[in-house]
Amino acid sequence: MAFNKNSLIEVLEGVCKFEDEVYPQNKDLFQSLAYDQSPPVLFITCADSRISPGMITQTEPGELFIIRNVGNIVPAYGEMVGGVSSAIEYALGILKVKNIIICGHSNCGAMHALLDLNSEKLNTMPTVRRWLMSAEAARAQFSDLRAEDAGPKDVQSLTEANILLQLTHLKTHPAVAKALSRNEVSIEGWYYDIKNGKISVIDEDTGKFIPSKEMLKILKTRKNSKE
Repeated sequence: MAFNKNSLIEVLEGVCKFEDEVYPQNKDLFQSLAYDQSPPVLFITCADSRISPGMITQTEPGELFIIRNVGNIVPAYGEMVGGVSSAIEYALGILKVKNIIICGHSNCGAMHALLDLNSEKLNTMPTVRRWLMSAEAARAQFSDLRAEDAGPKDVQSLTEANILLQLTHLKTHPAVAKALSRNEVSIEGWYYDIKNGKISVIDEDTGKFIPSKEMLKILKTRKNSKE
């Protein structure tokens, strides 16, 4: 059942429950993570509160190194030096992650905003507008689409185009390019349908998003053929 914590009191009540109930049940796990981490996956996703990376991947603390920002954007290398670029370098250079996932999602507010960068609302958020410029090439593919006419399917198509664009940007980062050239890392693009609880994954061979179960079969087949 969904619930909202509308005050700091309720949030702190959750903290106390963690301290009194959750932590004791998982004490060994947290103590093993106290001084080190070795996550195999760098998970880049939107800052949207509806996305819970650990829940949708069914992973434990210490298994995902997470980057979150508005629109799951990865600026091309050198275009905007900041937290995303430094986190990518750290994930590959120090943590030696083996997998990178860029995960977009349904009904993304950033994608709605991208459809109308000159809106009155964005006039009051110049930093957001500048940030979304790193997704402008995805918007250009739908240049004839007006924001007021965009339906759910249009927003999904834009979101998927943005995921593909950010994967392209990701490959411009030297740490990523180096790891890819040595077959030390794999990268994937995901689309998360919040309402239906479904993940689709980009198929590099076709450029299409396919259901996660189908992609799992493909990956298992590829792995077996190499063994």
